Amino acid sequence: MVRMLRPFTRAVTYKRWLHIVVAIVWPSLWLFVEEAWWTQVTAAVLLGLAGLVPVTRVVEGFQARLLLIGHRRDGESPEIVTTPSATWADRGRTVLWLEARLCLGWTVAHLSLQLPLLAVDLLTTGLGLGPLADGFVTVEDNRWWHVPLALVPLILCSVVVVWSGRCVTALAGRLLGPSRAERLAALEERTEQLLERTRIARELHDSIGHALTVAVVQAGAARAAGDPEFTDRALSAIEETGRTALEDLERVLGVLRESRKPVSSRPTLADADRLLDSARASGAKVDAEVTGPVDTVPGPVSREGYRILQEALTNVLRHAGAVPALVRVQVTDGTLVLAIRNPLPEPMSGPGSGPGRGSGLRGIRERAALLGGRARTGPDEGDWQVHVELPLS
Repeated sequence: MVRMLRPFTRAVTYKRWLHIVVAIVWPSLWLFVEEAWWTQVTAAVLLGLAGLVPVTRVVEGFQARLLLIGHRRDGESPEIVTTPSATWADRGRTVLWLEARLCLGWTVAHLSLQLPLLAVDLLTTGLGLGPLADGFVTVEDNRWWHVPLALVPLILCSVVVVWSGRCVTALAGRLLGPSRAERLAALEERTEQLLERTRIARELHDSIGHALTVAVVQAGAARAAGDPEFTDRALSAIEETGRTALEDLERVLGVLRESRKPVSSRPTLADADRLLDSARASGAKVDAEVTGPVDTVPGPVSREGYRILQEALTNVLRHAGAVPALVRVQVTDGTLVLAIRNPLPEPMSGPGSGPGRGSGLRGIRERAALLGGRARTGPDEGDWQVHVELPLS
């Protein structure tokens, strides 16, 4: 019983009824001019013509959102768009919506008025007072059982109010909801947003992780060396790496603050020298070999290649320390090859050993896969290798 009465405690029930009845306000004004069938036909024709105007869907969408959906937390509300009609199919659905809303408005408004009048007639005739209202059903006899029977029209009126609201809400979801093209566009936009968030997370991991690794290695080496000159070089390297990380962090935060704002260009392989210098300043002996026209590598490939190289050098410093590292960057035959090798410490030289299970190397493999390339990471003949091949097309 409580569940049946619950809809009548919600404001959205009465807002839906209001939304239905409002649809017939202006057609009803014509009845004061001349009560004829052609007035209602003219109203239906004018509504059909209005539905062909693209901006009509905006007005109807906002009105439906305001009065039909309400504030729901169950996520079951139909999705109603508030954008102009882009195709003739959208215009046709808007026309159907206006005509259906008009027909439903006449029916619900009529029943909402006549059923209470019928209840009043039954109550008054049951009490012997005679009919007081002029409804669509005439009650003539005075019967005592008319008094309990008066509850039936009231119950029917309640059912009309509740179920007509639910029907018009479902109808709005079908006729004012997004088309297939709009759903696909929204899905693509959502996918792009998720991919952008994933890319930002990777960049933060790579950039900040690299800066912290360099700072830790440099600070530890300076403390162990006890040489003022070496300490000065270490502090300079920490300062430079920290400044670069702050620039990356500020750029990424700018993307999060203003998603519509174009971001400044990210570092590419043309800026790889600062990565190599930072690794050398941290004590690693980096032997770099670059072959091919690196500056002609397409932007997305070059930017992701920079991040892959950054993560690989970070792993060298983090897991192997100040060891010789061989870095090879090769552009040839439509492919960018990045190969980084460094000796493994003895405890890590066994099969399946090494830092290959971290999120950094997983990010390298994901970056390569997104660009249609492939990445191999793991021990190889006593060395740790990161070998990535990215197509340039």
